[in-house]
Amino acid sequence: MKTLKTNHGELKLPGFFPDATRGYIKGVSSDDLKKCNFQGVVVNTYHLLKEGLIKKIEKKGIHNYMKLNFQIISDSGGFQVMSLIHRHPELGKIEKDKIIFNLDNKKIIFTPEKCIQLQMKIGSDIIMCLDDCTNSSASLKEQKISVERTIRWAKQCKIEFEKLTKNIKKKPLIFAIIQGGINKPLRKKCAKELIKIGFDGYAFGGWPVKEGKLLTGVLKYTADLLPKDKIKYCMGVGKPEDIIQCVKMGYNLFDCVIPTRNARHKSLFVFKNNKLSSFVLNIKGKNKFSNKKISFNCKCELCKNYKISDLYTLFSNRNPESIRLATIHNLTFYSELMKRLTKN
Repeated sequence: MKTLKTNHGELKLPGFFPDATRGYIKGVSSDDLKKCNFQGVVVNTYHLLKEGLIKKIEKKGIHNYMKLNFQIISDSGGFQVMSLIHRHPELGKIEKDKIIFNLDNKKIIFTPEKCIQLQMKIGSDIIMCLDDCTNSSASLKEQKISVERTIRWAKQCKIEFEKLTKNIKKKPLIFAIIQGGINKPLRKKCAKELIKIGFDGYAFGGWPVKEGKLLTGVLKYTADLLPKDKIKYCMGVGKPEDIIQCVKMGYNLFDCVIPTRNARHKSLFVFKNNKLSSFVLNIKGKNKFSNKKISFNCKCELCKNYKISDLYTLFSNRNPESIRLATIHNLTFYSELMKRLTKN
């Protein structure tokens, strides 16, 4: 697949969506994002609900709320099942047909149906099924339960989606998420059952990295199970070298916090002379007097108008402009990386 048609135009593939978890990216404005030549962002349904933003967004739609006229994916909140409940059972529990989060002296109840309803309310272009996300190190018993839940919840999500879109001409797309940890038979079972239900795209769910290394074996195995005419979304993969590997495996959609989080921690991505290879430039004391530019090939605001020493000074003075400029640079780098992968 070279493109994907959504309600907000055609998405060129491969595509990378930075995480705008709560409907924004820290340190940058909507106008800044447009200048980075991005095709879209990912928001998180769980966090929007937790922050009390759903009703506010519903009135105008997520695109008007963010002042962005491009593709928006809404993650289901399934990842928070792993990051919160699986790791900290006191923060909630998972039942047959619902998840109960115990946070801030209140309960947040998530069902597959509610998950779809919330995503439809905000008006995203691609909505994700609720899944039971587990860590790759979880036991076989836990992974089996996770796969059964994920399949069952996907069926409920699809039924609710069809019910809510029955009379809608411009429907959003709906993706399912494949679980199974590092167990290939479980990945196969999950993929097979989700394909039977039928979705517009399929995502590799669960943590794709173990001990800092990409789980290449199970990632490739899962990609090969999926239909060639459907999107293959590798959730959470964000290192440039990992994205390059996953594109070779057949994945064509990615999201991650890495470019924006790293920017806030003074870590910038720069291309080498090679078409795809890159390195990380850390803005430290040794850069205090550097008169070099971050990159001569980059056309972002930082690279056109500032030297490395200028950025060092902005960070040292805790000037908010440091985070803004570094974030713009990293997002521009990722946008360019996707372009190069398209041509490669």
